Amino acid sequence: MKETSKHELDRMDRNILRALQKDGRLANADLAKMVNASPATCHRRTQRLFDEGYIASVRAQIAPATVGLGALVMVGVVLDRSTPESFAEFEKAVGAMKEVLDCNLVAGDFDYLLKIRVRDMAGFNLLHGKQLIALPGVRQIRTFFVLKEVKDNAPLPF
Repeated sequence: MKETSKHELDRMDRNILRALQKDGRLANADLAKMVNASPATCHRRTQRLFDEGYIASVRAQIAPATVGLGALVMVGVVLDRSTPESFAEFEKAVGAMKEVLDCNLVAGDFDYLLKIRVRDMAGFNLLHGKQLIALPGVRQIRTFFVLKEVKDNAPLPF
């Protein structure tokens, strides 16, 4: 998020955010009608929401199977040391892996929870054997193959 001063969100700002969260491709004129504002006002407010970091990005959500990435795998990782240096080294290495969609430092049984997309189980086996177990500081990996995505990337409830 950008380091700028933020203003308090009013109803129109929230409506703009909700509409764009549902459909980031909305034309400004259509968005303005939806939030009951002039196109100029809507554009100015939307730009401010971008500038102040309320809108992180706008992008297309690709159907994974259509590009050969039908297998979703969640991986719990335990590091052998809990030091800032070992965390930083692990995070840098994971950041360079294109298969890792999300990496979160978590509390509980694991240090990190990874969300990984691969073609299939054989693709994950290759990734596991060549890259995951070789990540710096890894002591243990627990793998969970997702059988069904019930809810993914839902809109934020605000």
